[in-house]
Amino acid sequence: MKLKVCCHLDYQTSEPIPIILVLRLRKSQTQVILSENFEINPNVNISEYIDLYGNYCQRLMSPIGDFSIKTSAIVETEEFIKVGFDADFMFVQNLPQDTLVYLLPSRYCESDKLNAKALEIIKGLSKGYEMVEAIRQWVRANIKYEYNHSTSSTSALDTLKAKHGVCRDLSHLAIGLCRSINIPARFVVGYMYSLYPMDLHAWFEVYLDHQWHTFDATQEYVTGGRVVLAYGRDASDVATATYFGNMQLKNMFVDVEQLS
Repeated sequence: MKLKVCCHLDYQTSEPIPIILVLRLRKSQTQVILSENFEINPNVNISEYIDLYGNYCQRLMSPIGDFSIKTSAIVETEEFIKVGFDADFMFVQNLPQDTLVYLLPSRYCESDKLNAKALEIIKGLSKGYEMVEAIRQWVRANIKYEYNHSTSSTSALDTLKAKHGVCRDLSHLAIGLCRSINIPARFVVGYMYSLYPMDLHAWFEVYLDHQWHTFDATQEYVTGGRVVLAYGRDASDVATATYFGNMQLKNMFVDVEQLS
């Protein structure tokens, strides 16, 4: 399906602030970028680099006062998510090297403390995909999707105890549970068609049978129409804006539109 995505951020600062943005889309076989636009007003110099996870990062010094960042793109992406119930987990010694980092505990995914809960959830299951699907369904059934209860420092363990959170929190918990049973799992941030209320969205992917598979703990079943901005170990790796100083976000607008 063809989608137009856009993100508009308005900031204010009293001094030049170093900023790292992650606002340019990933390119892949299943995500073809037909056009892309990135602008900042007032204009400043921007340099770009690719981080450890293959994400496109923009580096700049903020203007003083009010400034805005606008990005938009037209993308061909998958209308439906492929399911792979026959996909099995892989022994750690057979995993590709670039997946190993997604086995380890991280800032928001304390997988080393979640093994007992994961084993309880997957009891009696044998295939890797059905284990992950059981984890996804358990998180959705037991963690209430609710705003204004979690913060930027809420971790998977915090969410497990509190029993509520938003897409970021549910994804962290599912990732931690998957990693605790030696299934590589990574955090994904991006756009999703028909999301309500519209915002940037977080979900997760796991590595089974030599490929990454998409899961979303916020949905009854996983839908397509997803546009990936970035992958990482958790939310700390994929923040759309990281700034090193006092800066205020005044407004954020996100939109996803299907094109004919």
